[in-house]
Amino acid sequence: MNVSIAEPSMNAAAPTARPHAAPGWHAELALGFTCETVDGATRTTLSHRRHLGPLRVQRPFYPDGPVCNVYIVHPPGGIVGGDRLDLRVKAHPGAHALLTTPAAGKFYRSAGPDARQRVEIRACDATIEWLPQETIYYPGAAVRQQTVIRLDGQSRFIGWDLGCYGLASRGEHFDSGQIRQDFELWRDDRPLLLDHLRLAGDGAAFGSAWGLAGHPVLGTFVACPATAADVDAAREAATGLADVTVGLSLVDGVIVGRVLAMQADAAMRAWLAIWRVLRPRLMQRDAVLPRIWAT
Repeated sequence: MNVSIAEPSMNAAAPTARPHAAPGWHAELALGFTCETVDGATRTTLSHRRHLGPLRVQRPFYPDGPVCNVYIVHPPGGIVGGDRLDLRVKAHPGAHALLTTPAAGKFYRSAGPDARQRVEIRACDATIEWLPQETIYYPGAAVRQQTVIRLDGQSRFIGWDLGCYGLASRGEHFDSGQIRQDFELWRDDRPLLLDHLRLAGDGAAFGSAWGLAGHPVLGTFVACPATAADVDAAREAATGLADVTVGLSLVDGVIVGRVLAMQADAAMRAWLAIWRVLRPRLMQRDAVLPRIWAT
């Protein structure tokens, strides 16, 4: 599979606003997943769905047997200053859901207000995979993102993100704007990972060796519960990958990975290589790609 960054043409201008009244669009999507048995077959169903505004899902797909694949769709295609997106997911006992997106997300430059996105995922004796495609941050974007994962002691989780800062193919660096990204992973109301990323377009992080070291693509991978043997297998899967720098560690039973790259497709190949190894180990299921990734 070739996952590539979807950028506009060389003549396209990055929009800063839409023809709608301030302060922007507010979109919400709430999803619930339940394990059900119908005609002797057990599978996960999308048992609850409620949306407000332009944030929806396509119908569930089952390329992976009983695992429910759901594609999160944002019809406007991009987020501008003043917009707010909220996604809430709850998986009930026995459920296994994989959530992804059909295309890259985009945060356009802002005329002033922040663009906000919040994702909250709860799993109760369930399995959740949160595998969105890359997010493109246009120069001048003002973004606040928060992802909160709440698990109980019997739940399993694999997730990633991939940020592309600026428009590499057009030679446009993220030299203005502000990105604030917060990721929290909790198990039984105990914090396992609290990760806070702050990137300023005029700051030193993009060019410094202690930061992105000149790479416009940065990603994070999280998987739990995991063991030392699991992280060793993930490191072996990442060995020899071209055009990326990958680091993996194990803390409190959580695998935390970082990737730096010049192109999104190279970074995504790294995450897929690690996912293909960890999914059978952590979730006892072969790695079957969502159909939307092949389009």
